[in-house]
Amino acid sequence: MVELIVPILTFQMFKVKHDIKMSDTNLSAVLHSKMDIRMEEWPIPEPKAGEVQIAVHSTGICGSDVSYYTKGFIGDFVVREPMVLGHESSGIVSKLGEGVTNLKVGDRVAMEPGIPCRRCDLCKGGKYNLCPDVIFYATPPVHGTLTRLTTLAADFCFKLPDHVSMEEGALLEPLSVAVYACTRAGVTIGKRVLVAGAGPIGLLAMMSAKAYGASEVVITDISQSRLDFAKKMGADHILLVDTKDAQEMAGRVKDSLGGRMPEITIECSGAESAIQMAIYATKSGGMVCLVGLGPPEVKVPIVNAACREVDIRGVFRYCNSYQNALEMISTGRINVKPLITHRFTLEQTLDAYNAAMGGSGIKIMINCTRQQA
Repeated sequence: MVELIVPILTFQMFKVKHDIKMSDTNLSAVLHSKMDIRMEEWPIPEPKAGEVQIAVHSTGICGSDVSYYTKGFIGDFVVREPMVLGHESSGIVSKLGEGVTNLKVGDRVAMEPGIPCRRCDLCKGGKYNLCPDVIFYATPPVHGTLTRLTTLAADFCFKLPDHVSMEEGALLEPLSVAVYACTRAGVTIGKRVLVAGAGPIGLLAMMSAKAYGASEVVITDISQSRLDFAKKMGADHILLVDTKDAQEMAGRVKDSLGGRMPEITIECSGAESAIQMAIYATKSGGMVCLVGLGPPEVKVPIVNAACREVDIRGVFRYCNSYQNALEMISTGRINVKPLITHRFTLEQTLDAYNAAMGGSGIKIMINCTRQQA
């Protein structure tokens, strides 16, 4: 038997009425080490002052979740003790902590999973995503949301309109990354945009750029099937990456746009050759926005960027983007539903992660509610 390590940050014992039936346990998907996910009954979390308890409904699988599963780490973040996975979630408020007035039991909410300190200079300056003391769910040692019940700061919960589904609510997390990237990159009406990488974030970046008014968006990827999907989702031009020659790919981008270069490139793959292409392909005086996280060091044509005044900006998660992402979905400007290609129950988490590891589909969604017998 492996000793159960109770989370320090959020989990304490108490009894609560679940949305389906009484339970004094809390089924959770727990990563113990690389390639070792176990379904375990954990204590039910009590909401602290300013928090709410949430009966989790839907949780999407993110690339970072898969990295923790397959490698046991991402950069300096290492899984050293059992950790509940998941951070792309929505749910139903099931209990209020002291002082919470903006929510009530029964509210359907999307969950922004990064809670900053709110006190440091970065937080006060509006860049809370860069807070050095941020508590981000499913990032060691913080536990995630792939569980029946969790807690979250009430001001990081966003009420969902009746016509927005719980699955759409869960997809606000990756969509917020894309919306924030478009904001950082300065996407506006009439801009030509290149998106490198047609994974979930790249697809959402392409859709967000179109929603922000981009006149043409070209998207690149090493997978033709993903590019075909991108075309169906609204990409104006698709380009298969079949070479690591960044300058050649940059030339193809220009050709696809009728001899014009994109003013903005949003790089979502993290691959060295894609970052190089992003710089070569972007119009002089334009903007390259780095979203994808790859190797800690890459070789890039920085002199080319400097001489042509191509600005380079980083993107780390998102900041003040959830409400904008929700507006995009609720008004119909972005339709995220087609991105969900596979669905599993919480009990089938291992199957879901193995499917994600194998590259199946676009977005895999896990239903965390208790299934009726």
